[in-house]
Amino acid sequence: MHRIMICEDDPKLSDILKTNLEKYGYDTGVVEDFGNVLEFFKSYDPHLVLMDVNLPKFDGFYWCRQIRSVSMCQILFLSARSGEMDQVMALEYGGDDYVTKPFHLEVVMAKIRSQLRRSYGEYATNTEERVVKHSGLVLYPERLELELNGNRSTLTKKESVLLEILLSETPRVVSREVLLEKLWDDQAFVDENTLNVNITRLRKRLQEFGIEDGLDTVRGSGYRLLPVWENRK
Repeated sequence: MHRIMICEDDPKLSDILKTNLEKYGYDTGVVEDFGNVLEFFKSYDPHLVLMDVNLPKFDGFYWCRQIRSVSMCQILFLSARSGEMDQVMALEYGGDDYVTKPFHLEVVMAKIRSQLRRSYGEYATNTEERVVKHSGLVLYPERLELELNGNRSTLTKKESVLLEILLSETPRVVSREVLLEKLWDDQAFVDENTLNVNITRLRKRLQEFGIEDGLDTVRGSGYRLLPVWENRK
């Protein structure tokens, strides 16, 4: 039986979700203490999380990031926020899908079944953890973690995808078109400036490891990752 964690501060909606999920045979765990969402997650160990954005104390984006630091469990956002940037933020912080309120329960149930099939059912891929590395710099895409010389940092989902592409191709140049296609292959949010923002964020992330000038801009072509860290062990 799959376990579904409900993180929704509207008691009426939370109860509707719980009743509907249990009708279809799912085990449900409902968050009541919104200051300890991560602790509840660890103790309940769900297969999928239904996450509201507007929550007391910390919002759903914060808790998504916290969950991503310990798990690749499926996270489906349910929110009254319908803006494109809210949806972009949800996906960049590690969310797997986003449904705006008000919604039809049938749509939510279909998305839950789809995510569970993809992760645990007939469409599930090899569960062996992937590792991408070069000269001591190690990326764990499923954990959204980067490691160098024993130091670790948690990445956003977009940072991880971007770094995985560049790290796999280093020191070859990767075109902007390829990066845009890999990052937003199924969305309508493709924007040149958005790619620039993510490149800037990744540069800052690498600088946290003392990697200066490691992400090179090749004018008219794209970007490449230079292994400048390999002689700094």
